[in-house]
Amino acid sequence: MLPIIILIPIMQLIILSYTATFEIKNIRLIVVDHDHSTESRSLISKFSGSKFYHYLGQEDTYKQAENVIAKGAADQILIIAPDFEKDLLTEKKGDVQITTDAINGSAASLMAAYAVAIINDFNEGIIIKKLPLHYKGLPIEISSSFWYNPELNYITYMVPGILVLLITIIALFLSSMNIVKEKELGTIEQLNVTPITKFEFIAGKLIPFWIIAMVDLLIGLLIARFWFGIITVGNPLLLLFVAAVYLILVLSIGLFVSTLTETMQQAMFISWFVLVIFILMSGLFTPIESMPLWAQNLDKLNPLAYFVKINRMIMLKGATFADFYKEFFILFGYAAAMITFSALKYRKTS
Repeated sequence: MLPIIILIPIMQLIILSYTATFEIKNIRLIVVDHDHSTESRSLISKFSGSKFYHYLGQEDTYKQAENVIAKGAADQILIIAPDFEKDLLTEKKGDVQITTDAINGSAASLMAAYAVAIINDFNEGIIIKKLPLHYKGLPIEISSSFWYNPELNYITYMVPGILVLLITIIALFLSSMNIVKEKELGTIEQLNVTPITKFEFIAGKLIPFWIIAMVDLLIGLLIARFWFGIITVGNPLLLLFVAAVYLILVLSIGLFVSTLTETMQQAMFISWFVLVIFILMSGLFTPIESMPLWAQNLDKLNPLAYFVKINRMIMLKGATFADFYKEFFILFGYAAAMITFSALKYRKTS
């Protein structure tokens, strides 16, 4: 088990960090060009030359292009109206239409924004070229500065969160199956008649997995540094200290699940059910602020949400304890309550 416990999280961290992304690239574009003019080809080249687009070619009619989207073979259609170039020269306007596959609403909004930005850039070029006397430049000059992730690399954002997810999985699953395994083997009664106290028994069951999870965290931080090039800006010892408290909480939750169940299958099912809710509501993939108000209030019981936030703050922003002390004390109180409750629950069922 030990090589599996160490190697699998490493593989998952590397794979998931590259694949778990909401960046929209390689948008598959179909064009319906009813004009076939110089300006229409210039607009098409704007799209095909973008790093976000994969130009699939042209269809003769909109219905044909619509069928391509319906089959899932394309994501967007660019329709250029007849007499597009003529209207630009004579009426100073031309018509184009963008149709976007919106099954995935968040992806569709990004794809539409990319298309509008490209068309606006093309539009500005037309004004400069055709109507230079009317072009006075943009009234406000815009320059952007991106803090903490200047290259807007999604991996930089995801690695700290995925690292928290992996150590949570290790700690929760191993601890939840621990006492259950003793029950299945029939050795729990032998342990119960030994002179060790309840808390000594709990410590003996949790400390090994706490050490394993901390080792996985250290390995993950090294991978983040030397594989992904993500330097922990904050104090690594502060991060390890918070992680130590967080893992006590996760292990206590797993122990509580173990006291409720009689078989390893039951423990795995309940642990996975709890973990899925924690993951989806943690802010790892979607912002907590975008959730309904009731979900945000419910998320106050989600330890994963607290530590994902703290881990990103320390690794990427260089946050100090004063920046997240409220979240830390919530985790600390949560951990103390859960380990006490789990120990008491075990006493009732042993």
